[in-house]
Amino acid sequence: MTRLVPATVEPGAFRSVPQNTIPADPIALRPWQADDVRHVVEAFRDPDVQRWHLRSLDHGEAATLITSWQQGWTAETSAQWAVTDAASGEVLGRVGLPSVSLYDGIAEISYWVLPAARRRGVATRAARALADWALHDLGLHRLQLMHSVDNPASCRVAQAAGFEAEGLRRSSMRHLDGWHDMHIHARVGLTPA
Repeated sequence: MTRLVPATVEPGAFRSVPQNTIPADPIALRPWQADDVRHVVEAFRDPDVQRWHLRSLDHGEAATLITSWQQGWTAETSAQWAVTDAASGEVLGRVGLPSVSLYDGIAEISYWVLPAARRRGVATRAARALADWALHDLGLHRLQLMHSVDNPASCRVAQAAGFEAEGLRRSSMRHLDGWHDMHIHARVGLTPA
């Protein structure tokens, strides 16, 4: 089948280079490493992370998850970064593009922050830095972000990171307490037509 519209971002944009580190002083986004398992386990023991990300993990599952995050880069279907303190290297959270279509130039963005790093602007800085890189350096056209209407903290992060509210997807995600309406936010780049 011949596509009539060229790819927004050419295949190979990820897999042809090692995953990058994105500076966003005072934080940095770096690729996940095998020895980060304890941070992922810690995150998914947190009730808030469990509530919004709908899973818990043991050490083996966390190691498998990190491996899948690394494989997503090579497959060019996703990209995940550890959010760290730029000075100390301490892991503060995660930000990523869990779903990427280079052809369409569209990706979804998501994040979580460890409890000790919350209310310091970490998620906002991480989401903004990743969005800037994805839209301007990588060349994606659109980044989408969804969160439950019952998660006002995530809504504040989205807005502060430049994601405009676009609407509501009614009863579109099932959480532990039932179906949630989801807010949709997006940032659009300046990719040529």
